Amino acid sequence: MAAPTAPRYALAPDPHGPGGRLQPLDDAGTPLGPPAHHPDLAPAVADLETAGQPRWVWAAADSGYTPLLPLRLARCHDLRLVEALLLGHEGSWGGPRSLGAAWARLRRLPVPADLPEAAVDDQDSLFTPDRLQLPPGTDQLTAVVAVHADQQRRIQAIADPAARSRFRLLVAAESAGALLAAEMAYDGLPWRADVHDHLLTDLLGPRPAIPGTRPKILAELAVELQQALGARPFNPDSHSQVLRAFADQGIQLTSTRSWELRSVDHPAAALMIRYKELSRLHAAHGWAWQDTWARGGRFRPEYVVGGVVSGRWASRGGGALQIPRVLRGAVVADPGWALVVADAAQLEPRVLAALSQDAGLARTAAEGDLYSALAATAFQGDREKAKLGLLGAMYGQTSGDIGPLLATLRRRYPTAMGYVEAAARTGEDGGVVHSRLGRACPPPSADWLDLTEAPETAADTGGRSARARGRFTRNFVIQASGADWALALLASLRRRLTALSSGEDRPHLVFFQHDEVMVHSPLDLADQVAAAVAEAGEEARRLVFGDTPVRFPLSTAVVERYADAK
Repeated sequence: MAAPTAPRYALAPDPHGPGGRLQPLDDAGTPLGPPAHHPDLAPAVADLETAGQPRWVWAAADSGYTPLLPLRLARCHDLRLVEALLLGHEGSWGGPRSLGAAWARLRRLPVPADLPEAAVDDQDSLFTPDRLQLPPGTDQLTAVVAVHADQQRRIQAIADPAARSRFRLLVAAESAGALLAAEMAYDGLPWRADVHDHLLTDLLGPRPAIPGTRPKILAELAVELQQALGARPFNPDSHSQVLRAFADQGIQLTSTRSWELRSVDHPAAALMIRYKELSRLHAAHGWAWQDTWARGGRFRPEYVVGGVVSGRWASRGGGALQIPRVLRGAVVADPGWALVVADAAQLEPRVLAALSQDAGLARTAAEGDLYSALAATAFQGDREKAKLGLLGAMYGQTSGDIGPLLATLRRRYPTAMGYVEAAARTGEDGGVVHSRLGRACPPPSADWLDLTEAPETAADTGGRSARARGRFTRNFVIQASGADWALALLASLRRRLTALSSGEDRPHLVFFQHDEVMVHSPLDLADQVAAAVAEAGEEARRLVFGDTPVRFPLSTAVVERYADAK
């Protein structure tokens, strides 16, 4: 007898006000009763959540969940995210994914293009019905129920039972990510403005009195740069003016990238590198950033679940995934609290070992430092060669000294190398590859197909384009499967943290970046949180990769400041 499943409720909030409607559904999406209107939706949802932790079905978390916070819900089905996954799986990757677009496809109506995402500061626009893109007169709850039932039907239509089971896991994990992203934006990352200001002052000089002017140290660097080049005044923020100033000294640059400047034997090159670093910091995480994003002792970015084609997250404004190392000292736990920071060691090589089921690479991945273990078995102890070779295999690098290293890997680990090379060939032939749980890569564009199918005159260009796509698909299967694991880790960890405490003093996730998570925890629960992180990583390994000997070790630190974690 099958285990009972949690009930489902379709949810449609009122566009203006705290109320909304709920309708019970079965697993297939069939209504189990009429919709009910609640003048205040949050208490009704809280009561149902306490009674049975249903799976909430809504158009998108920003309109369905964000208005309910700080209420915490266990699970959901996010129609917008699931629609994107299904479109990719069905070969329509990149199509509009809003509730309105899904409704239009279901009803065979013209499909509207996705609206641009609203700015995070424009909070009112997040909850307007226009963002759902429903035709005038369309009832939102009716559309939610119908689109959910259609999505359940499409998932059930996946022919292979094992693939269908994995895809259902992906749907659940992606939707859990939507819950977590909303919660992280609501709770915020602890941020000490006074520490941030001190760090900026040390690096840039005092905050300029006049907005838009350069801080003292940046202004001084600009003068030193002009003096070093003996040039007439020029703007160091202007790419063309910088190239011209160097050219006047007989130094021909094709760009102002740091790697190119480092090859230049002239004092102005080092000054230019330093200016660029500090200018980037001032623009991306300076005082204006602090005023906008880190008010009230918390940094509250807007995370975009599945914002990268591989399933990795992105952020909309604030640079949440790019906190500079020099500013991590500003991330400080509250008094009586701690930061539990964990990151996965050498995640992508371990993902390759688990995906390919290469017994030899799996044994190597069982060691603490995978590259050192690989060096000991295949590269006479040379860790750097081992790392270069394996990265070359995963990213399709063949130039320079990589060739002999790849040949060694093919001899020692033929199954693993065959796996990525098969993914590359699929891409070169214009095919689509998938992550472990079933996320599809984008198909080739029409321009790509025209180029690769062109006559001999374009054969060289077409060949380069095919190889480039092969490099993309080669890495996609690894990076996207790593994102699968990270999503499962987040969902498992979120559930375990709730089990530790669900009150106001609960430990909660405050940061996530690809293979790194951070939990803000009461100090007396920090050790339990660290144990929960390890358990969640192990659960994610089993869920995503099944019975594999490959381990995904997490390096965990309990610290007061983020800067002390590494």
